[in-house]
Amino acid sequence: MVISNKALRFIIATFVICLPFISMANPEKDTTIVQTVVAHEGAEASHEAHAEPTDVKSKVKAFIKHHVLDSHEFSFFQDDETGVHYGFSLPIIIYDNGFQIFSSSKFEHGEAVAESNGNFYKINHHDGKIYKTDAAGTITEDEKSGHPTNVRPLDLSITKSVLSILIAAVLMFFIFTGLAKSYAKNNGIASGAGRIFEPVVLFIRDEIAIPNIGEKHYKKYMSYLLTIFFFILFLNIFGLMPFGINVTGNLTITFSLAILTFLITNLTANKNYWGHIFWMPGVPKPMRIVLAPIELLGVVIKPFSLMIRLYANIFAGHIVLMSIIGLMFIFKSWIGSSLSFGLSFALSILEILVAFLQAYIFTLLSALYFGMAVEEHHHEEAHH
Repeated sequence: MVISNKALRFIIATFVICLPFISMANPEKDTTIVQTVVAHEGAEASHEAHAEPTDVKSKVKAFIKHHVLDSHEFSFFQDDETGVHYGFSLPIIIYDNGFQIFSSSKFEHGEAVAESNGNFYKINHHDGKIYKTDAAGTITEDEKSGHPTNVRPLDLSITKSVLSILIAAVLMFFIFTGLAKSYAKNNGIASGAGRIFEPVVLFIRDEIAIPNIGEKHYKKYMSYLLTIFFFILFLNIFGLMPFGINVTGNLTITFSLAILTFLITNLTANKNYWGHIFWMPGVPKPMRIVLAPIELLGVVIKPFSLMIRLYANIFAGHIVLMSIIGLMFIFKSWIGSSLSFGLSFALSILEILVAFLQAYIFTLLSALYFGMAVEEHHHEEAHH
């Protein structure tokens, strides 16, 4: 019996599609649980919003949410049976009628109220922020928006994201100071661990900075371009570790990086750059009045696109990867879990490529904006 290639492909595709629906462990029990959850979903929606997750799907969702949020402690993992957290606490620095400094261990992983100099604080489970409360730790929420109405003090704590940024900064400092010293000792020849990064440095100079900025001006931007590339790359790689580090998937971080590019672009721009924005040459004067606000809007849109692109790609990658990993615990069959593991492994490899790609794109676009800011135009308006 001979089966055609098309028929064989159809059978294989149908089998793969049906695999997630195959369960070989306690099918009757699983069905009962699903029916019970669906039956009580509407009646207990308000209660479930504040209660601890009990079923597997809710636990997976809670874990994913915890993974992408910042935290005031660095937790590696938790033993569900004993409730023991493995990790270490971080310093809490709050400005509220003076500086309040204490360890995050006082919060007992968000379950307790922390007291400092007669003030009481509690971490809200929904957003991970610290709010000022009474001794009982009461957090009141607005009936319409659902946001806490408690006073939120100025939080200057060393969070998990801040610690990751400091680690990345220290790594970059030692790696590239060592690379620079090796150049001086060996007459321009790199040695040591820094040799791994030398081709990347040359690539950024020869393929990003010089083509987009030009031979005349690229040197004054090289320090920033190298810093921003490796900074984003290291943080992206940290995000692939199983410690819940999601720095570049944080909108405030990408906003800060985009603001730096925005300030450098506009503070170092020449008169030709501003002339093309406010009084574009070669265009009829009535049209210049119309185009000037549009061009000025583009000055703001450029860094905004940098911010959103980096944030969206990294954040979405974390959500998708963690969701696929969570499927291994939702599927109660060795086939479905094996497929989820294989897919998550392949996606992890792809995320490594994305980590490099997003660092490259941010650096490339920054160099392109710098090149537009210092571009010299030698034409005269009369020639148009």
